[in-house]
Amino acid sequence: MANYRDRRVAHEILREVNDILRKRVRDPRVQDVTITDVRVTGDLQQATIFYSILSDLASDKQKAQAGLEKASGLIRRELGQRLTLYKTPEISFELDSSVQYGNKIDEMIRNLHKD
Repeated sequence: MANYRDRRVAHEILREVNDILRKRVRDPRVQDVTITDVRVTGDLQQATIFYSILSDLASDKQKAQAGLEKASGLIRRELGQRLTLYKTPEISFELDSSVQYGNKIDEMIRNLHKD
């Protein structure tokens, strides 16, 4: 029988981190950040949180990454209080490039239809 606990925990982390970013983190660098996916290791010790930002500017992406890293202690503490886990996973943030890749594909399709 397969164990789906890591996926359930990842979904709960995604939901809670979105809520924490909206309600508890007051850093203006992370206001436009959207959490897109969470991947948790099988032993639930580490979580990689993928995020996207609407801006295409590299400086905005760097600011968002710096803001998320600065707020990671608060986010982890809040996760520890909200989730019923023995140990709160270590969290790291990565920029999700799938949104930009999808936009690039859409633009290429639109250009094909123009010709």
